[in-house]
Amino acid sequence: MALLSGKTALVTGATRGIGKGIALKLAQNGANIAFTFVSSVEKAKAFEDELNAMGIKAKGYQSNAAEFAEGERLIDEIIKEFGTIDVLVNNAGITRDNLLMRMTEQMWDDVMDTNLKSAFALIKAIQRPMMKARSGSIINITSVVGVTGNAGQANYAASKAGMIGLTKSVAKELGSRNIRCNAIAPGFIETEMTEALAEDVRAEWVKGIPLKRGGTPEDVANTVLFLASDMSAYLTGQTICVDGGMVMQ
Repeated sequence: MALLSGKTALVTGATRGIGKGIALKLAQNGANIAFTFVSSVEKAKAFEDELNAMGIKAKGYQSNAAEFAEGERLIDEIIKEFGTIDVLVNNAGITRDNLLMRMTEQMWDDVMDTNLKSAFALIKAIQRPMMKARSGSIINITSVVGVTGNAGQANYAASKAGMIGLTKSVAKELGSRNIRCNAIAPGFIETEMTEALAEDVRAEWVKGIPLKRGGTPEDVANTVLFLASDMSAYLTGQTICVDGGMVMQ
């Protein structure tokens, strides 16, 4: 039997990279999928069709969840369409990298709003229906950079470290209602973004990874599946580094 049969999952930022891999993995395991996207309606419709062809129900929503009212409206619309949301995966994120002396206030605000504020807004909006159901799994996609920090990424690292703190706080607040909240910190994952890196930069990254390879979106998605399913029923408030051993705590 599929691990998530009859469940509904909301995955933010799911039309490419890690988010797409997560949505596909959850759908393969029986979950109905609601997903968000920001710009490409055509790409979102194609992905929606791909998911529906797998025999589950899927629908894409164009949304900027950093806006509180929009986050609440999104959750309401999905529950009206699907009946419930059992799993929330806060995956949407952007980078606006620069050295601290050159980083603008707008660069800081854009990253914090998209990466951290949107996760807070959706968790805040989804807590009531999950509390009513006395069940739910919230999964925040952070980054190893949120654990270690990184030069040129003060905004990104701060947003991802914030997600770890948010995860622990939510786990403590909602645990008594049988709502779990965990985080996944991916390391160097092979996506469209990393394909653009110069070969010497990629080689330098891989050199510092004990498993001597980059990860795949499926590596992250497998961990999301574990956290979304009852296999992790006694696990909350944790940050799992999916990084080939790159960050050892």
